[in-house]
Amino acid sequence: MRALGLDLGTKTLGIAISDKLGLIASTYKTILFNEQVYDELLEPIKEIVQKENIDTIVLGFPKNMNNTIGPRATETLVFKDKLESFLEMKVILEDERWTSVQANNMMIKADMSRKKRKKVVDKLAATFILQAYLDKNRKGD
Repeated sequence: MRALGLDLGTKTLGIAISDKLGLIASTYKTILFNEQVYDELLEPIKEIVQKENIDTIVLGFPKNMNNTIGPRATETLVFKDKLESFLEMKVILEDERWTSVQANNMMIKADMSRKKRKKVVDKLAATFILQAYLDKNRKGD
């Protein structure tokens, strides 16, 4: 099982990838796109899926802290539907609350400058999203 983790922002998409055994998530890349023009992401994601032999896609789902669905989560659901239609494969939603906070805290502890943190926070958040999914999936075996 090879999985791809996605952290969708308004202008960036953080991407993480698992090892071939589906045990460990690692940062992959960040894609910049025109604000909220999510269709720009479809072809680059398809290329990664084909190149890396991805069979599972995990998309961060930004629920509100009270477990409700707000505007960002609604946009994520629209993107999920587009991605599933374009790739003809299921996209799994994974709760992403706190992932950006975890990523930023980790980088602050590593004494990384704000400028450097801004460049990697999205792909690191995608890594947290994907690792959470992988851990849950492994526990279910």
